[in-house]
Amino acid sequence: MITVEEALNLIISATTLAEKENVPLDTAYDRVTATSISARFDQPPFSASAMDGYAITSNRQLGFGDKFRVVGLSSAGERFSQKLGAGEAVRIFTGAPVPLEATNVIIQEDVEAADGHIVVKSPQTCTKNIRRRGCDFAEGDVIIGDGVRLTGPMLTLAAAAGHSVVSVRKRPRIALIANGDELVLPGKSLGPDEIVCSIPFGLKAMIANWGGEADFIGIAKDDKQSIGDLIRKSLRYDIIVTIGGASVGDRDLMRLTFEEMGFEKVFAKVLVKPGKPVWLSTHGVTVALGLPGNPASALVTAVLFLKPAIETMLGDKRQMPDSLFAKLTHPLDANGPREHYLRAHVGFTPDKKFWAATAFDRQDSSLTSIMAEANALVRRRAGAPAARKGDLVEYIKLN
Repeated sequence: MITVEEALNLIISATTLAEKENVPLDTAYDRVTATSISARFDQPPFSASAMDGYAITSNRQLGFGDKFRVVGLSSAGERFSQKLGAGEAVRIFTGAPVPLEATNVIIQEDVEAADGHIVVKSPQTCTKNIRRRGCDFAEGDVIIGDGVRLTGPMLTLAAAAGHSVVSVRKRPRIALIANGDELVLPGKSLGPDEIVCSIPFGLKAMIANWGGEADFIGIAKDDKQSIGDLIRKSLRYDIIVTIGGASVGDRDLMRLTFEEMGFEKVFAKVLVKPGKPVWLSTHGVTVALGLPGNPASALVTAVLFLKPAIETMLGDKRQMPDSLFAKLTHPLDANGPREHYLRAHVGFTPDKKFWAATAFDRQDSSLTSIMAEANALVRRRAGAPAARKGDLVEYIKLN
C-alpha cells in the first residue's frame, strides 16, 4: 500500500491539462480561465464625475463666496463639448464626462445656485470628485490571470474590460460506472437481497461543483462481460470512475477487467481509512479511478483523489490550504497506521472566537446519513497520538 500523498501525486501525474474553448461571458461563471484576460481599453474610458454637482477649473482652494457662471451641462451619454474657462462652471451628473479643463467637481450641496450662477458655500480643494480616466484599469493591463476560477465580480470585470467571450478550459468529462449484482436504481422496488445504487447521484453533483461533467453510464453486474461492455462505452471520457468491485473478493472483478482491456495498473491500495481499496489505472490519456462501494468510502476518496485530478486538468491555481484547523470539542484516540478521515461537523465555538470540530460517533463507511450531515473531514495522520478536547486538528471542508 502507498500513502495518501503518494497516491495523490500519482493521480496528478496521470492527468493531462484539458483543451481550451471559448465561451460567452454569460455562461462562464465558475469556469477556469485558459489564458490571462487583458483590458481592451481604459476604465473609465474618460474622466468622469463621481458626484452630482458643478465642474469648474481652478488652481487654488475655493472659499465661501466664490462665484462661477454656469455655461452648460454634461450628462451621461452627452458631454459638454466646449472649452471650460476660468470663472465658469458646468452642471454635471454622476458618471458624466468632465470637461478636459476641469480640476474638480463641487457637489451640489456645497453651492447656492441662482440666476445662472453658483456661489460656493464651503471651502473646496482641487482635484476632488473626479474619477480619472484609467483609474480602475488601463488598456493592456492583465485583469484576470490564467488558471483562475471565474466569480461573479470577475465576470463584471471582464465585461467592463470589453470582453463578451473568454477562453476557458473544457470541463473534464467523467464516466461513472457502478458495480454489483445487488444494485438497483432509485425508485424501483427492492428484492430481498437488493440495495439502492445511490452513490453516482451524489458523486455526479460533486463533480459538477468541482468543474467537471459526469455521466452515469450504468450498473455493471459482477461478471467481466457486463463490466467490459460499460468500459467500452466509457473510453471516450477523460476519467472513468468505478464504484464498487474494488476489494479482493472473488466477485471484485473491476480492476482486473480494466487490466485485461489494456489498462496499466498504477496502484491498487492506499493507506487511508475509509477507502483502502481505491485504485488507479491508465490507458493513454484516459484515467480509471476505482472507488470502493461503501458510500462514505467512495465519497471521501473522491474528495481526496478525484477532486484534485479534475482541478489539475482545469489548471485551477486557487491557493487553498491542504487543511484548515479547528479546536476539538471532544478527545480522540490515537490513530493507527492508515490516515483516517473522520466525518465531522465544523462550526463556531459558542463564543464565536474559534472554529470547533466535532467528529461523529458513528464512522461506519456504509452510513449515508452521517456523510450527508458532515460538512468536513477531520484528518488524523498515520500514527497520530491521542488528542484532547481543545486541541487543534486538521480538517478539510466538504462544502
